[in-house]
Amino acid sequence: MQRMRCFKSVWQLLKSSCEGAAKCSRSRHYSQGPGSFGLLFDIDGVLVRGRTPIPAAKQCFRNLVDRNGTYKVPVVFVTNAGNCMRQTKAEHLSHLLEVEVSPDQVMLSHSPLRMLTQFHKMRVLVSGQGPVEEVAHNLGFEDVVTIDMLREAYPVLDVVDHNRRPKDTIPPTKGLPPIDAVILFGEPVRWETNLQLIVDVLLTRGNPDNSWSSTQYPHIPVLACNMDLLWMAEAKNPRFGHGMFLVCLESLYKKVTGYELKYEALIGKPSVVTYNYAELLIRQQAERLGWETPVKRLYAIGDNPMADIYGANLYNRYLQAARHTKAQMSGRGGVDPSAETHKTTSAGLGGAAGAYGAEQELPEGCSSMLVCTGVYSRDQQELPSDAAQTVTEQQIFHGHRDFHFDPSLLQPSFVVQDVKEAVETVFQQEGWPLE
Repeated sequence: MQRMRCFKSVWQLLKSSCEGAAKCSRSRHYSQGPGSFGLLFDIDGVLVRGRTPIPAAKQCFRNLVDRNGTYKVPVVFVTNAGNCMRQTKAEHLSHLLEVEVSPDQVMLSHSPLRMLTQFHKMRVLVSGQGPVEEVAHNLGFEDVVTIDMLREAYPVLDVVDHNRRPKDTIPPTKGLPPIDAVILFGEPVRWETNLQLIVDVLLTRGNPDNSWSSTQYPHIPVLACNMDLLWMAEAKNPRFGHGMFLVCLESLYKKVTGYELKYEALIGKPSVVTYNYAELLIRQQAERLGWETPVKRLYAIGDNPMADIYGANLYNRYLQAARHTKAQMSGRGGVDPSAETHKTTSAGLGGAAGAYGAEQELPEGCSSMLVCTGVYSRDQQELPSDAAQTVTEQQIFHGHRDFHFDPSLLQPSFVVQDVKEAVETVFQQEGWPLE
C-alpha cells in the first residue's frame, strides 16, 4: 500500500508551518548566552495530574526562567493530548506553572497534521472531543464533518443507547456527500457511537447510505493522533487513552472484515515525525535566544515508557542513523535513515524518512528522561537490567500495533524522581548553572 508520500517535502512544510508562529512571537525575549541543548516536556504525569500541578513542576520552572520571567534555554511542551487549541493549552500551562507559556512552545498530538496538505481539501470525518471542528479548520482542513453531524444526517445509525433511538416515526435521512478520509484526534466521549459510525464509513467507502462491503479494500484513508494506551490523571492508577480506542476500532474492523485496519499516518509520540517537528520549534527558539551554534542535544522528559521513552529513543536512533548516512553519502546518495528503526512501519514513523535535507544540521542526539510521578512508578514496577532477555512483548508492550517492539527502546537514559530532578540533571550534564 502506498503510504505517506506526503512527507517527501516534510522539512519545507515543517518550516513554513512554523514560521507563522515564530513571526507572532518576535517580541518574546529569552535570556542571552551561548547554548547547545533544548528541553522537551511531556505534560500529563510530568507537570500535572489531571488539573492538579505536580509540586515539583512550579519550582522547576521558577529555576528555568530568570528574574524577568524569560527562559534560559529553549523549551517545548510535547503532549499527546489533542482536545483543545494550542492557545488554550498555553494559557492553561501559564496559569498552572506561573510562568508565561506561548502557543509556539506547545505541540499537541495533531500539530504535524498541518503538513498533510493533500488531505486539506478533502471531506474529512473527525472523531474526538472538545472543539474538534475548530481544531480541524485551524490545521488547514476545509471540509469537516463531525460525528454529531454524521449521526444527525443518518438518524438510524446510532442505536446502541436505546434512549438515542428514533421514537415513533423514523426521521428521514438527510444524507451527506461521501467522506474522503477519517481523522482520529483523540478518545471520544461516547465510544460506541464513534466506533459504530467510523466502521460504517470505512465499510461504505465514505457513504453510509450504501451497504457494507469488505471487498473494497483498502478502505478510505485513516489518520490517527495520540497512540497512548494509558495516561495518568488524579486517579491512583492509569486511565484509558486514545490508544485503547484505536485497539477497539482495529479489532472491530478486523472482526467484521477479516482485514487489518490501515493507517495513512500515526501522529504523536512515539512517532519520529513528532520529534522532527518539536526539534524545529526548539531550533526556532534557539535563534530567538541569540544562540549562534546549533542545538546539539535534546532532552525529552516524560512519564510513559512506551510513549515518551520509546519515542525519544526511537528518534535518537533515527538521528544516529541520519548522521551515519550523511557521513557515508556518496554521489548516489545514502541509506534511508528510517531503515535503522527496526521495521517500524512508514505510518508509524510518520514518514520521517527524508524529512531533512542534507543542508540541515541535525542534533547529535536525544536523551530520554523518565520521571516517577505518572504512568511509571518505582513502587509499582522496576525497569529490567537486561531488557533484551527479561522483557517480553506480551508482558510489557503497550505500544501501537504498527510499531515494532524493541525492548531496548524502553530503557531511559536517566530515571529521576520528578521533573525538578530531571532539569537539575540536565544542567549538571551540560555544565550549566541552574540558579
